[in-house]
Amino acid sequence: MTLSAVLLAGGESRRMGTDKATMFFQGAPLWERQLGILRELRPEKIFISARADSSWRPAEIELLLDEPPSRGPLSGLTRALARMETTHLVALAVDMPFMTIEQMRLLCGLAMPGCGVVPMIGERAEPLAAIYSREAAPDFATALAGRDFSLQGLVRKLAAANKIQIVSVLETDEHLYRSVNERGDF
Repeated sequence: MTLSAVLLAGGESRRMGTDKATMFFQGAPLWERQLGILRELRPEKIFISARADSSWRPAEIELLLDEPPSRGPLSGLTRALARMETTHLVALAVDMPFMTIEQMRLLCGLAMPGCGVVPMIGERAEPLAAIYSREAAPDFATALAGRDFSLQGLVRKLAAANKIQIVSVLETDEHLYRSVNERGDF
């Protein structure tokens, strides 16, 4: 298994009022913290998916811009899957500051040839901290070209096609998948 990684940083941050990626958490901006987690996984390549370039993006990290109109994370994941040259893609949202390297390693360890891993909390998939195999790329492209841009529906289709396995998140780990949308969420 070979890995590429994508940091999903294309949100508009409307509720936050400022670019979430630049918000500080535990002494570091979110983008730096999340890139640190991805780097620890030692992927062959790391991408940043966004709507526009930013001043904080490290020069060595390849930028993948959403093609208008952006369809949120579906756009970024589709682009990264099309661009990668590895067997699997690790996806991590910039606004999940509670995620740990240990949890991401656990997910990577569950991935198999041709099959990724998407965590599930209750009945809700957590597709923004997940592993996708290159075999899922056509399904993402089809979804992006369609009318339903929900990752929840796409995850169900990928699971039915055995292109991902659904992994239930332990109750003690559910907080790791919490995203921040307002300042009070920290």
